Amino acid sequence: MSIVPLARITFYAHVDDKETVLTDLQGFGCLHLIPLAPEEEGIAKAGPSSHSREALRFLAGCRYRRRQVKDPSGFHASAIERQALDLRDRIHALGEERDFLQGRISNLRPWGDFEFPPREELAGLRLWFYVVPHHEMNGVEETGLIWEAVFHDNRFSYVAVISENEPQGMPVSRVRTGDKSIAELEARLEAVEIELEDLQAERSGLTRWCDLFAGSIHRLEDRAEVSEAFRLTLDKRPVFALQAWAPVESLPGLEQYAAEKGLGMDAVQPDPGESPPTLMRNPPALAGGQDLVSFYTTPRYWRWDPSIIVFFSFALFFAMIFADAGYSALLGVIAAALWKRMGRSDAGRRFRILMGVLVGMGVGYGVMVGSYFGISPPEGSILRQLKCLDMMNFDQMMKLSILTGVSHLVLANAVTAWHGRRSPAAVVPAAWILIFTGGVALWLGTSGGGDAVLLRNAGIAVMGAGAMGVLLFNRLEGPLWRRLLGGLLGLARLSNVFGDSLSYLRLFALGLASASLAATFNDLAGQVRTAVPGIGLLFALVILLLGHSLNFVLALASGVIHGLRLNFIEFFNWSISEEGRPFKAFARKETRSWKT
Repeated sequence: MSIVPLARITFYAHVDDKETVLTDLQGFGCLHLIPLAPEEEGIAKAGPSSHSREALRFLAGCRYRRRQVKDPSGFHASAIERQALDLRDRIHALGEERDFLQGRISNLRPWGDFEFPPREELAGLRLWFYVVPHHEMNGVEETGLIWEAVFHDNRFSYVAVISENEPQGMPVSRVRTGDKSIAELEARLEAVEIELEDLQAERSGLTRWCDLFAGSIHRLEDRAEVSEAFRLTLDKRPVFALQAWAPVESLPGLEQYAAEKGLGMDAVQPDPGESPPTLMRNPPALAGGQDLVSFYTTPRYWRWDPSIIVFFSFALFFAMIFADAGYSALLGVIAAALWKRMGRSDAGRRFRILMGVLVGMGVGYGVMVGSYFGISPPEGSILRQLKCLDMMNFDQMMKLSILTGVSHLVLANAVTAWHGRRSPAAVVPAAWILIFTGGVALWLGTSGGGDAVLLRNAGIAVMGAGAMGVLLFNRLEGPLWRRLLGGLLGLARLSNVFGDSLSYLRLFALGLASASLAATFNDLAGQVRTAVPGIGLLFALVILLLGHSLNFVLALASGVIHGLRLNFIEFFNWSISEEGRPFKAFARKETRSWKT
């Protein structure tokens, strides 16, 4: 759970060695390049495009594929990419022209096959065409124009008007027919379709290179990235400079490379006023939390990485919303079916571990609330003895949800205070911890009684101490009156304390809704089976299948959406308020195979 420390490094080398140096540095895979040259002075170098995967998708989508060539001796990846993309663009353009021609021919067909005479033969007059609904024809007659209805169908009259300028007073807008006859359009359409057939045949011929091309995609993209890196260097002949952020741990290897190649290299630590990119690193088993965090935002370099907390809190919230051991076990079956497929990539392997934790927590919480596809275990059973939470006990479940939420928000402030422990600013998150805990004590102490009064008084005192900390330390600069004013503005977040804490009630509400729907479908199926003997069993099975499928999908969507929301909105509101930018490594791509 850490953000990797970075250093800003600068390389100096001869311009003639630029491509070699950039290619070598790309192999290290640990640099985030910093643009040095102004945009207008960037040097563009001819190289492969970055659209190789688009070219592969275009070839793979061909209906008729040729036998794959295994011998790479006559294969040139860049040439295949250019040909494929050129074919794609030409096919797309001709397809649009074909659609246009077909539409124009369809519009012209009611008027018959004719050619426009030269304007001098019509004494400067022109033909104007209208498709007029039958009930609007009286409006045409009232215009006083010279017209003729050349065709009728069951809805429209096709009217040709002769006029020097566009007629006024027509009940409908004119139809644009162009200046080509149907014969000319049909001839062009036939030529377009023949050309499309030839291009598709050429596309089919290129598919014989799909396997070899798929194996070359990473090289094409690597070369394209090196070409893009040419624009980011600063060239002052006879040398160029390249600047980048790199993990501190990678500096020995980079320094050794610079010494071996005779390059100049400087490395400096970032200043507090700088905003380096953020590179998060977590244990492989918990890296799924990093993906969740990156999905929403990237923490600022100078803050902290919440990935592991988000990993487990999301799993807990998901389980509380799912609130059923049967549904969680079903999700486990789905995860097991997709387990091998998800293992084909790093992201998939991280995601399947996350799914495993979701299933484990979901089953555990479902056993605690005693719900198995909406069915409660019978009295005296082992599963009944494991039930320790009653979803129908609203007071208990509300307290559980709010205490879970407050603990989550206290944790957010606690980690923030720990990471800023060397600064007086750490007092503010610590003060908010006192306000949260004091508020909980005050809430729990409202039930009355001697102990409750003591708890209530202690809650008021703790909240008061927290409010004093916010008032005095929310703003650290300026005269006392400015600091107090800043403190009063900080105390305005007391409404957030109340609202964010109550927001966690959705854990109980959505879990109750899921459990109630499951039980309702069970009851409905049982009633149908009893009311309709025989075939009622089939109807009951259909109700169970459809009802639980719908409830499963709704519970799954609610668990994901609201489980993430409570982390991204409430938790980040009290911990990760400043957004950073992700670390984008200048690195070579992985090799991926093309599957037919």
